[in-house]
Amino acid sequence: MPLIGQSDLSVPVVVQARSRVAPPRAFDIVVPIDLSRIFTRWGPFPGVRGVRDQGGPWDAVGRTRTPLLTDGSTADERITELTAPSSFAYEITGFTNILGRLVHGVRGEWTFTPDGGGTVLRWTYEFHPRPGRHVLVAAIIAPLWRRAMGAAMGRTVRVIDEASGPA
Repeated sequence: MPLIGQSDLSVPVVVQARSRVAPPRAFDIVVPIDLSRIFTRWGPFPGVRGVRDQGGPWDAVGRTRTPLLTDGSTADERITELTAPSSFAYEITGFTNILGRLVHGVRGEWTFTPDGGGTVLRWTYEFHPRPGRHVLVAAIIAPLWRRAMGAAMGRTVRVIDEASGPA
């Protein structure tokens, strides 16, 4: 059963960027990316220092892992969709920090769209607020998270471009 249903009131945050790398290569780099390379502490949000309990390569629906955050908290992550080389989606639940008191979880989705010889990367992060928390998540968490996502997206594009060699 999906974390967010059709009748749920969610709070989406979307960022996008361009890479000079074609979608298949960008997809192959982003799906298994080392989270600690792109998620550093930003404002009130901790970074990622690693993962544990990853059951095999991060490349198939149903795979799970536990991101370890720099504030000592954790979360549970699971791949829910994977359509190479165009998109993948995941859910994050079980936040052990303050976010766990605000949201049931998050659905994330990445899409990789051809753009000339490169790719438009689009990342959607959809919060599923707990009852009575929608306004707080929409008014405070989402705008701050959009800025943190933008910084993480910039680092992601650098990782993609560096892994693919000189332009």
